[in-house]
Amino acid sequence: MPKLQGFEFWSRTLGGARHVVAPMVDQSELAWRLLSRRHGAQLCYTPMLHAQVFVRDANYRKENLYCEVCPEDRPLIVQFCANDPEVFVQAALLAQDYCDAIDLNLGCPQMIAKRGHYGAFLQEEWDLLQRMILLAHEKLSVPVTCKIRVFPEIDKTVRYAQMLEKAGCQLLTVHGRTKEQKGPLSGAASWEHIKAVRKAVAIPVFANGNIQCLQDVERCIQDTGVQGVMSAEGNLHNPALFEGRSPAVWELAEEYLDIVRQYPCPLSYVRAHLFKLWHHTLQVHQQLREELAKVKTLEGVAAVSQELKLRCQEEISRQGAEKPAGDLPFFHWICQPYIRPGPREGSKENTGARSKRALEEEESGTDILSKNKQKKQLRNPHKTFDPSLKPKYAKCDQCGNPKGNRCVFNLCRGCCKKRAFKETADCPGHGLLFKTKLEKSLAWKGAQPGLQEPQPAGSGTPGGFSEVMGSALA
Repeated sequence: MPKLQGFEFWSRTLGGARHVVAPMVDQSELAWRLLSRRHGAQLCYTPMLHAQVFVRDANYRKENLYCEVCPEDRPLIVQFCANDPEVFVQAALLAQDYCDAIDLNLGCPQMIAKRGHYGAFLQEEWDLLQRMILLAHEKLSVPVTCKIRVFPEIDKTVRYAQMLEKAGCQLLTVHGRTKEQKGPLSGAASWEHIKAVRKAVAIPVFANGNIQCLQDVERCIQDTGVQGVMSAEGNLHNPALFEGRSPAVWELAEEYLDIVRQYPCPLSYVRAHLFKLWHHTLQVHQQLREELAKVKTLEGVAAVSQELKLRCQEEISRQGAEKPAGDLPFFHWICQPYIRPGPREGSKENTGARSKRALEEEESGTDILSKNKQKKQLRNPHKTFDPSLKPKYAKCDQCGNPKGNRCVFNLCRGCCKKRAFKETADCPGHGLLFKTKLEKSLAWKGAQPGLQEPQPAGSGTPGGFSEVMGSALA
């Protein structure tokens, strides 16, 4: 059977999917995909897989794809990150029998992608990307697709999309943010970029960005003309988003936990999903937030979720028909979007993009500690984050590492050990007793009347000294 392409692939293989769950590292695993499909999702992606690891590690293939085969989990697109055409195609060939298409990740903006040279950090290397897509298009029995981020300039984004289409990409997902737009600097996605790409290419296009509810999905399709809409964070906070419902959190949490019992996944994935689902409620019940972070079993996670449900039901019985507190559109126990806060208002003067580290340093100058620092302080109430109160260490005279406080040479242990051995000296501060051990050894040999005196070595030191020092160093 010939390989379907473009709109024929989208309409026949993907069933004309319009509601799409994004590839999410450690979050779009089989159990979550099945939950999303039960609530309106028509197409799902696997989490991003590393092509090189997928090729060389059979366990990685088994854990991330081969053991997750499920008839309900189709249509399915497997996403890889890669920067080598041969490796990408080798990984895709190993995966193509378990999915309906292979996707190349060209949208990951995280620092790990920069270090690994993949994702959005390949978007300037058009020759390499052409070779990767072209080779995959030629070798694979399933279509190859791409997920990209936009450039600041619309015309460059359009040329980028056209280059990928020409190389053999059969479906394009466009995240309407640049690679610099992430974390607190995310901002709104540009549907204008997506609309321009849709008009310029002859393959199906999915839009990604600014999707928090079903009305956003419908508005995006109408405004941009795309074939489908992909959701990531919106889906994590409300898996029923594509149904147009906002159910009670515990309804979806319990359903998800039941699926996990049937299709197990790492506990860290489960915990992360419940943190997202219960996000607004955990702002109210902080103690249960800590308990959810500490539990070590699936049943422990389920118990915390059940306790959250009971507390919410108690609030419902007390509150009656009162309005939600704060800025939330619904009560905190209802699945609803989480609006990521932007940079602090005081930083508006600096319009340039700032790094995550710069933002953290700015925060550390205030009296408010980050959540991670608050957790560390809970574990150790005496811990301080004030740089001026951190202890100052005297440095080793030779290497700059902290020196031993009682070292007779004012050195770190490593440098002290070398010097003490060379000079046959002792350093009680570091527990090094080369001189003492040598004296004891010589005294013991002198006390043995029948023991032959060792021949002197060239340095004038008894020949047995090296054995004594070797054992001392060991």
